[in-house]
Amino acid sequence: MKKILGLALGLAAMAAPAAAKDHVVQMKNSGKAGAMVFEPAFIQAAPGDRVKFVPTDPSHNAETINNMLPAGVAPSTGAMNKEFVLTVAKPGVYGIKCKPHYSMGMIALVQVGKGPSPNLAAAKAVKLAPLAQKRMDALLAQAK
Repeated sequence: MKKILGLALGLAAMAAPAAAKDHVVQMKNSGKAGAMVFEPAFIQAAPGDRVKFVPTDPSHNAETINNMLPAGVAPSTGAMNKEFVLTVAKPGVYGIKCKPHYSMGMIALVQVGKGPSPNLAAAKAVKLAPLAQKRMDALLAQAK
């Protein structure tokens, strides 16, 4: 009886979906990559995960970048100096920016899922402000 119960519990654990994970990204005036950064700037997530953008310094927000989202994902914008939670449901890459510091290169990239991102080529084709483009190119090089 104990063997049957142990087997049943083991099978149930394997069949249960993986719990969604929370990823925390800090919005900072200064970090390892320089001024006005998200840390970390590249996030690898699974469908259903939540990415929390937390202001650690004042005057930041987080919002999606137009044309850098998987098909069917609506753009979203976080309020100034408030936590912004992005629940990533679809595989692909999600471009993120801080609106006030975008021209200073304050961007991030969330890659969702394993394997090739369906919108990676489209994301690479988006033209950004010069410093944002430089930082985004480095992040896109990490994406698959």
